Amino acid sequence: MLCSNFLLSLSAGVARAEEVRLVHPLNITILKGENVAVVGRNGAGKSLLVDTLLGRYPLREGSVEYDFSPSPSNAVYENVQCITFRDVYGSAEANYCYQLRWNAHEQEGVPTVAEVLGAVDDECGKLLSLFGIEDLVDELVVALSSGELRKLQIVKALLRRPRLLVLDNPYIGLDAPSRTLLDEALGRLAASGGLQMILVLADPARVPSFIQSVVMVDERRVVGKFSREEFLLSMGGSGAPPAVDNLDGSVLSIASFEDDYSGEELLSMNNVTVRYGPRSILRDFSWCVKRGEVWALSGKNGSGKSTLLSLVCADNLQSYACDITLFGRRRGTGESIWDIKKRIGYVSPEMHRAYLRNLPVIEIVASGLHDTIGLYRRSSREQMERCLRWMEIFGIAHLRDRSFLKISSGEQRLVLLARAFVKCPQLLILDEPMHGLDPENRARAKAVIEAFSRLDGKSVVVVSHFEEDFPSTLTHRLALCAPR
Repeated sequence: MLCSNFLLSLSAGVARAEEVRLVHPLNITILKGENVAVVGRNGAGKSLLVDTLLGRYPLREGSVEYDFSPSPSNAVYENVQCITFRDVYGSAEANYCYQLRWNAHEQEGVPTVAEVLGAVDDECGKLLSLFGIEDLVDELVVALSSGELRKLQIVKALLRRPRLLVLDNPYIGLDAPSRTLLDEALGRLAASGGLQMILVLADPARVPSFIQSVVMVDERRVVGKFSREEFLLSMGGSGAPPAVDNLDGSVLSIASFEDDYSGEELLSMNNVTVRYGPRSILRDFSWCVKRGEVWALSGKNGSGKSTLLSLVCADNLQSYACDITLFGRRRGTGESIWDIKKRIGYVSPEMHRAYLRNLPVIEIVASGLHDTIGLYRRSSREQMERCLRWMEIFGIAHLRDRSFLKISSGEQRLVLLARAFVKCPQLLILDEPMHGLDPENRARAKAVIEAFSRLDGKSVVVVSHFEEDFPSTLTHRLALCAPR
């Protein structure tokens, strides 16, 4: 018999389409006032479960019911707001694309935060203050950091006054103070009544205190629904990272040392300044990266980390007005974009968000050999074998023939990491490489980075808000502060 105090209830649910179907029929009820975390490894089926709960996949068997009272409507689209990985990086905003992210100063019609939100009335002002972004009202949306944009999207969703807010990995891209602030803000909203939340989390250690219940998903099976206390007790509380086999030999066996630049200084920046309208992202900034160095790049949201790396990779047109020398050549002296990128391996949240190629995974990895978005050149048998070896190292060889757009965002991140490593570049730039990864894949990715950084003559730059994500092989640190 169906509980009378439910917000939504799925009974014996089986999705019609096999590709989005979980192994067993689904029986899940979320009570009114109950905030839930859905936890599981990358590719376990967390998002499939939530999408089925929200009626996005027609059912072959079973039924799903909703009770959004006291809302006058019981329609899902009027009562539920979802923020997924791709929403956070701007796909929901008109005029937002990968290049626009860095070249907003040349674009007309780019909205400000206030224009995206509409009228900034008292309710909006309180929400902006609650999430610590009240000072960004007049900023261009494309000038915001990924962490700032994440908070803006949450505010925008809350202004629609949903009964249920679904957040997919809400903590990725946030610095430590912002993670604490988000926990406190969501906790206050949960305590105020009228709003419930479902959080989708790849890391079980990040279940916040305002969550009452945890649904565990593994290999497209719902393991069970537990109280938060039961769930934390089952974890054991060790907090130790999963053990990973030493990968030095595997990485060395497919490493390439055919570097055509023999200089010691790979990158040099002198008094670089970047502005978006009145906002300075970098001001009189200088930096040098030499052969064999391993850098940790850190800083609060909005301090300019991703902007800095966009200058190095020539994604930002302002780089051509700056004093930047890369592999011995001054930027803007006639080099092509391919000259710049051929010695660099790169992955970033912005790149991931913009990567919308419906291609087999192995072709996505192979595109890294040619620095293209899709695979426009035929790769040799030897090159494809190298791609598969890198996929094996990252634990994703079983995905080789799957469509990139039909795997989870965590699996996509591993694919793009393999793409960055596949040509064994002289300079490897990893902007938040662990975004959305579960603990096991996080440990594996870190081990691969460490193994690569021990190769002779290779240089690595890693950006993260988590100290535990930085490789043990670090030689240098750089902490950015937002210009005043």
